[in-house]
Amino acid sequence: MARQCEVCGKGSQMGNQVTIRGKRKYLGGVGTKVTGITRRQFKPNLQRVHVSTPEGNKAMRVCTQCIRSGAIRKVVRLKPFVVPEGK
Repeated sequence: MARQCEVCGKGSQMGNQVTIRGKRKYLGGVGTKVTGITRRQFKPNLQRVHVSTPEGNKAMRVCTQCIRSGAIRKVVRLKPFVVPEGK
């Protein structure tokens, strides 16, 4: 379960790394050429966050999209500051 989001299951994906040489035509060159294509791995942006669950609080490895979309609820570490009432 390494390198995988515990909420959505997003994992690493394979892709190509394309190496390009040359100056582009619109910049005055003769055009770009592909000189090499190799396989590479795209890894998800995982963060270790403390999540509030119905069973209790626990640390999870979660992708940033799940954090930003609100799919998880982070643990409140400190009670928010409250301004005391005047006398």
